[in-house]
Amino acid sequence: MVILLVAVIGILGAFLNRVQLVKFSAWVALILISLLLLAAVLKINASFSFIPFKSISGFLSKQIRFKWGWYVLFAGAAIALAGALASKQKLKIDKGVL
Repeated sequence: MVILLVAVIGILGAFLNRVQLVKFSAWVALILISLLLLAAVLKINASFSFIPFKSISGFLSKQIRFKWGWYVLFAGAAIALAGALASKQKLKIDKGVL
């Protein structure tokens, strides 16, 4: 829910042409997704710790696979950050001078 709220703030910042807000929300989204992925990996590795045999618990931990959604989440945050860092301010040209 927090990641969705950060994404909405980033989209609003893009519509309102607030580059700093978009950069901030992109960084926050990337950090939150990284922390969520780390927490998921640590939870998987600790979920079979009650089994006394390390080989069986290691085997069961390796059977859990991450789906493609994690790549989409991380790629979305990385693309938003790259777009925010690559954006430049528009030049205002006075047409009366030309």
